[in-house]
Amino acid sequence: MDHVWILFDVNPQLLYQFFNIPIALLFYCFARQGHLSIVNRFICLTLGGIILAVVTMGPYSLLLFFSAVLFLLLIHCLEPTHIHRWTLGLQMCWQTFWHLYIQYQQYWLQETPNSRLLLAMSALMLMTQRISSLSLDLQEGTVTCHFQITHRHQAAIIPLSYLLYFSALLGGPLCNFNTFVESVRQLNMAPTLASSLGNLSLKISQVLVLVWLKYPLHEFLQSTTFKVYSPCVFRDILWIWMLSLLLKINYYAHWKVSECVNNAVGLGLHGYSHTGNTSWEGLSDGNPWVTEMSSRPSMFARQWNRTTAAWLRRMVFERYNRSPLFLTFGFSAWWHGLHPGQIVGFLIWAVTIQGDYKLHRFLQPRLTSPWRKLLYTCLNWVFTQLTISCVVVCVELQSLLPVKLLSSSYIAVFPLLSVLFIMIL
Repeated sequence: MDHVWILFDVNPQLLYQFFNIPIALLFYCFARQGHLSIVNRFICLTLGGIILAVVTMGPYSLLLFFSAVLFLLLIHCLEPTHIHRWTLGLQMCWQTFWHLYIQYQQYWLQETPNSRLLLAMSALMLMTQRISSLSLDLQEGTVTCHFQITHRHQAAIIPLSYLLYFSALLGGPLCNFNTFVESVRQLNMAPTLASSLGNLSLKISQVLVLVWLKYPLHEFLQSTTFKVYSPCVFRDILWIWMLSLLLKINYYAHWKVSECVNNAVGLGLHGYSHTGNTSWEGLSDGNPWVTEMSSRPSMFARQWNRTTAAWLRRMVFERYNRSPLFLTFGFSAWWHGLHPGQIVGFLIWAVTIQGDYKLHRFLQPRLTSPWRKLLYTCLNWVFTQLTISCVVVCVELQSLLPVKLLSSSYIAVFPLLSVLFIMIL
């Protein structure tokens, strides 16, 4: 029981998501057995999100409700051709105001921000994804059928449900609006509860393994065996790499438990696997093993937080022709909160990927034998791990302290190599 309270103290968001799973399963059972009409399903998802927001965020849940109401007003007041620009602009301004308020508390007042406010900001960031994704769908004309006059009684509840449904309130992955609507409507034809329970048992066990992996890593980092600023180059680099691994495990555990909640509510069904079993991999932020085995920084970027990466690609990368890579990572830093460490971290990431593109184009024609390809893959995997370690430490620790930490460490050489690749190649 002590370990449960440790988990709650360190990451209450993770524990809230665990408590969400049985509630999501209860909703799934009622909907599948036909006890809930289609409209009532959307209403239940919305009410669940409102209750969850109030219970976990208290008065700061108003941040989410304000964004949701404002978006509904914009839907009915603006033409589809203008709605995306206005909704994204206003939502990012609202989100940035609260991010800057948190920074004011941290760096100016030297106070620790309220944990409920931090949880509300995390949920607000996820809502920004859903709002901007739906507004772009409206602008492109792919969801107009859900807002016709014949569906007037659903014209408010369906988009409101999409913004506030409880299984995605505290964590992703980002679900497309059309996919969300069709999945909720077809819940009565969903697989049996036994199939869902088997999938959930496997994924919950993965979450528990990830959570327990944190403890030996944490103990090892605090031990005297390895310390940062060690005169030994290997120890110095290994300490920061292990710190980044500990931070990444936090993300992996949160993404996987969020995936469990969405699967429990009936989202993420992806047909059947090659073995004939029901596949629930249609809504995922990535596989930790696949992500960690990425042998190039660009591959890692596509696998890391996969639905957010796809969202950033759609919002920025595909819409601009000049410097789309740096604009994408700049927007990502803005969306994350513009903390000093985040700005440096995302700049390192953009430079690393740009250097990776140039190096790969230069070396690819010269990899003419299997051993050369294997050597290139292995060395590039090490390079990817160490440069991403710099990114994760900067972004996650947010302040300028980790930037100073990295600049005093031998690991800072690896991001500088990317700068050299860009300049030379």
